[in-house]
Amino acid sequence: MNAMIYERYGGPEVLHPREVETPVPGDDEILIRIHAATVTSGDCRLRSMNVPPGFRLMSRAMFGLTKPRRQILGTELAGVVESAGANVRRYCAGDRVFAFPDSTMGTYAEYKAMPEDGPVAHIPGDIPFETAAALSFGGTTALHFLRKAKLREGETVLVNGASGGVGSAAIQIARHMGAEVTAVCSAANAELVRSLGAAHVIDYATEDFTAGARRYDVIVDTAGTAPFARSKHALAENGRLCLVLAGMPQLLAAPLQSMSGGRKVIAGVATGTAEDLEYLADLAEAGSFTPFIDRRFPFDGIPDAHRHVETGRKRGNVVITMHPDD
Repeated sequence: MNAMIYERYGGPEVLHPREVETPVPGDDEILIRIHAATVTSGDCRLRSMNVPPGFRLMSRAMFGLTKPRRQILGTELAGVVESAGANVRRYCAGDRVFAFPDSTMGTYAEYKAMPEDGPVAHIPGDIPFETAAALSFGGTTALHFLRKAKLREGETVLVNGASGGVGSAAIQIARHMGAEVTAVCSAANAELVRSLGAAHVIDYATEDFTAGARRYDVIVDTAGTAPFARSKHALAENGRLCLVLAGMPQLLAAPLQSMSGGRKVIAGVATGTAEDLEYLADLAEAGSFTPFIDRRFPFDGIPDAHRHVETGRKRGNVVITMHPDD
């Protein structure tokens, strides 16, 4: 099969196509023919090994000290089950599915094998592959932190970095949970975040949300620019700060910061399960969560997709169309 691989850390130019062996599914696995994948900020960080402070050594130990241990990036996919192992009962050939391999990666390719009980779910209704492929990363990350924050109906949520993949998902999921959402983004993205459900929009170039009089029950910082020292005065009593993009110093400080002032700091690695994907699929089918797609690239345009994501001007999600004729 054809795959986009990288054999050393570096810029987008290290990505190049190569023929590799097609995975053979085990008895408890399904083989998925990938129709659409995505390029996320996480993919770019792993490609360049430009990770948050304190995680460089840990990341290299996990993904490869001097060169990538897993040469095929990509954490999200949508496609069709090509074949199923002898013990598989939930899926059969021809089923439309989406999956979130996460740290095992491997979606910049024509096929991916996934365990039946892994983070895989059926694509509901007639949702397009491109939309389904973009459900997982932003959706599971936003869901993880909003659940950790124990968001309740009627509370107020501020999303910093609201126009990105995680931020745009957080707006919609928080709104579905019954929260009133304020979005922090550039003026150019104000209409986008309003269309996703934000009741209020703050242009970060002209207004500092931490300097205003308003207080929020939950602040979700997806941009890494609203640490506790900056955000604490914008948190309501018993407020919760979710640090989606946190370095090691912030992770270590979070428990101590949560012990004073009646406010809680939530940091750590988000996880995604099959149950989470099924929940997101239900939201998508109900029209409560629709990933916004910024740009689409063909398979051979994956390096260009990485360049676009690294500009920092990506809105929502960047999708790779593996089979444009499907």
